[in-house]
Amino acid sequence: MPVPAGKQPIKVRYVDVSADEAGQRIDNFLARHLRGVPRSVIYRVLRRGEVRVNSGRIRPHYKLKAGDSVRIPPLRVDPGPQTTVAGKRLPRIEDSIVFENPRLLVIDKPSGVAVHGGSGISHGVIEALRAQRPGAPFLELVHRLDRDTSGCLIIAKRRSALRALHEQLRLGSMQKRYLALLSGAWPGGSRRVQAALRKNRLQGGERVVRIDAEGKQAETVFHPVSGYGVASLVDIELKTGRTHQIRVHAAHIGQPLAGDEKYGDPEFNRRMKTLGLRRLFLHAHMIEFIDPGTDDVINISAPLPDELKQVLDRLEAAVTETHD
Repeated sequence: MPVPAGKQPIKVRYVDVSADEAGQRIDNFLARHLRGVPRSVIYRVLRRGEVRVNSGRIRPHYKLKAGDSVRIPPLRVDPGPQTTVAGKRLPRIEDSIVFENPRLLVIDKPSGVAVHGGSGISHGVIEALRAQRPGAPFLELVHRLDRDTSGCLIIAKRRSALRALHEQLRLGSMQKRYLALLSGAWPGGSRRVQAALRKNRLQGGERVVRIDAEGKQAETVFHPVSGYGVASLVDIELKTGRTHQIRVHAAHIGQPLAGDEKYGDPEFNRRMKTLGLRRLFLHAHMIEFIDPGTDDVINISAPLPDELKQVLDRLEAAVTETHD
């Protein structure tokens, strides 16, 4: 079959997994070797068995071992639109880097940008960085942020750093703090929420997370910062990193996040829109971890974005006007 104009074929390749690449998932490995190919395509060829490891079929979550031989099937990549999509985001992502050393980098991720492609999104942060740095031998997400959440996101530049940082996440020694605007007045001091979470899919494939005693353990600590009567700014300490954890725990205690279209209060969201809120009010403002190369404590902060500061200013002005 002829290759359509403007499209570039990729031939069958066999790639041996190095010791430094061992331990990563096959889908992430393919994303690095098939730059420009959407995640949806990668998952499709995995489901069809077109990707083989040591001549056998594997699942998308298979973790590679040193010496594995990976068959990468022939795929056609359209460099035009893909490059254009990535190109639009590259300056924004590169400009968002707030810390970098030979082992890792931290970006202040903008709201509205996914951390990786998939679910109809061709490119995210990691694909944009890989396209920007074609000579980089290794770039992988250490953790994730929801698409609508802004703030500190770590990306490993070495496999050894990724393993070490994942171990810190597993042991709970990495600290992650968020700022969020919640509905209503905050009652009292700090509050610890421990409620297990389970992922579900609704008809149509939409993913939701529910409180479920048989789900995965989840713990969130809320610390009050400022009160505005109709809303409260809180500093959140994330003890575990479950999908949608902060949003579901906040809704669980009856004080959902401002701008949360999935778990929030529609009336509260409408009121916040009148104050200029056009996104989820959730920002990962601080992350602290041990540098895997030096054992130094690294503490990175990302200031609250201007569009969220403006909402707080308007809330403060409304409180002042009421008291006057």
